[in-house]
Amino acid sequence: MSSTSTPFELQTIQFSRLTRRGVLLGLSISQLIVLACALLIVVTALYTSGGAGLAWSSPAWLTLAAIAWVPVSGRKLIEWAPIITRWLMRTRAKQTRYRRRMIRPRPAGTLALPGDLAALREWHDPETGTAMIHDPHAQTLTVMLRVQHPAFVLLDPAEQQRRVTGWGRVLAAACRSGRIARIQVMERTLPDSGSGLAEWWRQHGTDDDSWAATTYRELIERAGPAGERHQTTISLALDMRAATRQIRSAGGGMAGAAAVLRQEMQSLQTALRSAELAFAGWLTPGDVALILRTAYDPAAGPALERHGALGRDLATAGPVAVNEAWDRLRSDSAHHAVLWISEWPRAQTFPGFLAPLVLTGGVLRSLSLYYLPVRADQAARDLRKKKTEMIADAAQRRKIGQVEDTQASAEFQDVLQQESELTAGHSILRVVGLVSISAPTPGELDAAVAQIEQAAIQSSCETRRLVGQQAQAFTAAALPLCRTI
Repeated sequence: MSSTSTPFELQTIQFSRLTRRGVLLGLSISQLIVLACALLIVVTALYTSGGAGLAWSSPAWLTLAAIAWVPVSGRKLIEWAPIITRWLMRTRAKQTRYRRRMIRPRPAGTLALPGDLAALREWHDPETGTAMIHDPHAQTLTVMLRVQHPAFVLLDPAEQQRRVTGWGRVLAAACRSGRIARIQVMERTLPDSGSGLAEWWRQHGTDDDSWAATTYRELIERAGPAGERHQTTISLALDMRAATRQIRSAGGGMAGAAAVLRQEMQSLQTALRSAELAFAGWLTPGDVALILRTAYDPAAGPALERHGALGRDLATAGPVAVNEAWDRLRSDSAHHAVLWISEWPRAQTFPGFLAPLVLTGGVLRSLSLYYLPVRADQAARDLRKKKTEMIADAAQRRKIGQVEDTQASAEFQDVLQQESELTAGHSILRVVGLVSISAPTPGELDAAVAQIEQAAIQSSCETRRLVGQQAQAFTAAALPLCRTI
């Protein structure tokens, strides 16, 4: 009697397309305003001077039409207006440069970070010893943990599918809570200090000053710092506005918010255990300080790891100097650039599609994935609104004789798919991907950016380099603080 086994097939996934809908016929409010001004100029010229008036006023209305229609780097010219205006205002106010004032004392509990990050406050949880970061403007309280996991691409398809399902349960649990503002998963590469190899040699080696032992020890000293290692953290941000009632029941204030966040921490830890992700501990103030310091100053990372007591004070963990340019950022010992994953794979793909991007060697980079939970009632309202607008736009296009766009039809099918999944009891998550690349010199940075862009293409993703907002994008991509852009 013989039996045959059917090979397991890994299930594919598909992302929704980035919607480009507008208020009317795919046009945004800014485009409609500019086109209305151009139409007003045309009508006024025709009524006052006829064809001659239309001719001499053509530079004005043609310029407005070009501003509304002509795309540059994936955006219409009118969409560049707020970015350029904000950049010019920040440059004029000298907000693109930061220098730490060494002799000025900082208020207790604040972080030595540039820009709007200076408003963040540290809360040390006495029960767990965890560092909690309070954002008084966004009203969030963030906690971070480090996880360890096996190489996903080396697992068999059945194990990969099981782990993907487990991670889906982790995200679903966060959505059902209703108190989570966002979840950030950050996977970054770090220059290896060689401390791991040295520790292994101390525990298992025989350092008897022989030729073999001396050669092995010298090899470890030279090869260790030349390597790189990966580190994965998960950040959880509590929405203090949504959890007002629970915080008040727990005693109010930061102590009450910390108590509510501890409940979410316990739930997340349980969900991660069921997903078979090794929990490596919640980050202490010293751990957070080390991450912040090495993000702005990667060259100091190996030395700080070899001397565990140094660089672990949050009050001095920030950069010494930061210069922000239009498309890059410089801080301490590195130049940085941030890419936005503007398009996820449009076709069916497998869960390990990001392997070329994650496993790119020789590049210091941080990949941050933001999961933004949407409440079921709000998601239902948004989907109904989107569907109504799409149907109205399609009817308007048919009325004026415009050909139906395939992109619009695909977006409408995505909305119908999300609505059916929401009706079946699934949660809605918005996913944002950011990649921060660091290098010692501008030339090496450009080469690293090109390498990451090529890896993103191999992952079936489209990336776009952010401009005019590199400082804010860097804090969101390279720091595990659950920041938004």
